[in-house]
Amino acid sequence: MSTYGPDPKALFPNPAAPSVCFIKNAVTRPNIEVGEYSYYDDPVHPERFEEHVTHHYEFLGDRLIIGRFCAIARGVEFVMNGANHRMCSATTYPFNIMGGGWEKCTPSLDELPLKGDTVVGNDVWIGQDVTVMPGVHIGDGAIIAAGSVVTRDVPPYAIYGGNPARLIRMRFDAGTVGLLLRLRWWDWPAEKIFNNLELLCSPEISRLLELI
Repeated sequence: MSTYGPDPKALFPNPAAPSVCFIKNAVTRPNIEVGEYSYYDDPVHPERFEEHVTHHYEFLGDRLIIGRFCAIARGVEFVMNGANHRMCSATTYPFNIMGGGWEKCTPSLDELPLKGDTVVGNDVWIGQDVTVMPGVHIGDGAIIAAGSVVTRDVPPYAIYGGNPARLIRMRFDAGTVGLLLRLRWWDWPAEKIFNNLELLCSPEISRLLELI
């Protein structure tokens, strides 16, 4: 333990909760970027988070970017752009990956429907068995319901669910969302977060105005 909370450089921050892993300290791929304190919770090898980022090939150049203080439940899958097939021709079948001379039909990158980086903001809660499709952006403070398939961008502080995931409701009114986006508490130093934990965990969100 550090003076102001768990050690952000620990792989397993709490010995009493071995299913919880700080993702940043488990990642080895250069095309995955994760902020401090974001965790993956899985009773079976949570340190193998990268196995849940599929079809992710460096030559495509797309990145998975996850902010700070995200809570990600077991069974998540981030499907990256390498899963996309050529769609502008008579067939979508990927002949080139089968070998045997079919490599002559390898598509160029501009023939593939690449959708860019997948971005998860800060303080995002992703429920169990969620699938996030390529190029999706999930805003700060959003919640994704368990079992959802996220195919489109999710606004900050929205609750999305279903297949395909759609807006269930906003967590707060527009004024409160604006306050929280200005506050950006996840960027505070550890000491400031520690000293204001009770306020951050209080339903009296308007009291945070004094900290802006």
